[in-house]
Amino acid sequence: MTISLNVNGVIRVVAASADTPLLYVLRDDLDLNAAKYGCGLGQCGACTVHLDGEAIFSCLTPITAAAGRKVTTLEGLGTEEKPSILQQAFIDEQAAQCGYCTAGMIMRAQVLLDRGASPSEAEIREHMQPNLCRCGTHHRIIRAIKRASAILSKQHSKEDAS
Repeated sequence: MTISLNVNGVIRVVAASADTPLLYVLRDDLDLNAAKYGCGLGQCGACTVHLDGEAIFSCLTPITAAAGRKVTTLEGLGTEEKPSILQQAFIDEQAAQCGYCTAGMIMRAQVLLDRGASPSEAEIREHMQPNLCRCGTHHRIIRAIKRASAILSKQHSKEDAS
């Protein structure tokens, strides 16, 4: 079957079985390789992307569930030349060791930051709980999220003052 997807703001048409995981289509058909295959069971978060602004496990999401909805991958947040605030915070805090979990971590964290709050460390830990980092860089990941949150808070304060 052919399915029309809105991925990173671009309409893409793919041919896939109805039960094909979104992750496979992103990686194999659309060459969007940031989301990784980790466990295939929704237990590690390496495959996390956004579906209508919510973090989902793309390894568990059938392609038909994404039809007519907005899919955002790490590639849709920023570029190598101009990373998003959160991506730059991950770079600045050296929040990647092997890097395998990084895209999923950033995608899950972005949902929290998009809510506009300045999350506490406890809120960050709770929100990030579904995503695993086997290298143990969780402290740096938390620092990166806090850094991005502080920058975004300053930007919002300046906008509110204008």
